[in-house]
Amino acid sequence: MAISIQASYSISPSSPTSYTKVAIAMHWLIALLIFLNVSIGIYMESFPKSAPGHDAVLFYHASIGSLIFMLAVFRLIWRSTHKPPALPANMASWQQTAAHTLHWVLYSLMLLVPLTGYMHRMAGGHPVSFFGLGYLPILIGKNEPLRLLTDSLHVCLVWVLCILVIGHIGAALKHRLIDRDGVIQRMLRV
Repeated sequence: MAISIQASYSISPSSPTSYTKVAIAMHWLIALLIFLNVSIGIYMESFPKSAPGHDAVLFYHASIGSLIFMLAVFRLIWRSTHKPPALPANMASWQQTAAHTLHWVLYSLMLLVPLTGYMHRMAGGHPVSFFGLGYLPILIGKNEPLRLLTDSLHVCLVWVLCILVIGHIGAALKHRLIDRDGVIQRMLRV
């Protein structure tokens, strides 16, 4: 006997039932780039600075970080002009608050992590190339205390981002496997 669970959504006639194709593409592209860049960053930490190829690894890490920042800005602009789908009406208010808070913290980290990496590079006196197409503007001069501070901030924020992404994935799986309320489908429909 098959049981069908129908989600109850608080949807007004103008409320979409899923994210737009652009929002879905941005979500998965940024997620992929974050996973890739965190992996490169972890690899880079164990990679000897004097080894051949270290600069190439750093080049790609900085370029991908810059791309994540640019895509996150675009995604925030898109989000401000396109209403996201409503959460299920039967979702507890504390869960709705937690979901909204987590999303805005993730958006903030998608901006802050690349910014601290960028400031770290500038404070170290290193220009940041964007995939060899050109250099990002140099906004601050060489500054060793700022370089050390932004390095520590960058690493701490990356770990916070990783923990929250794991929580985000866990919550999505809970909605899919336990609640079966259609929340995850909003980001899977194309």
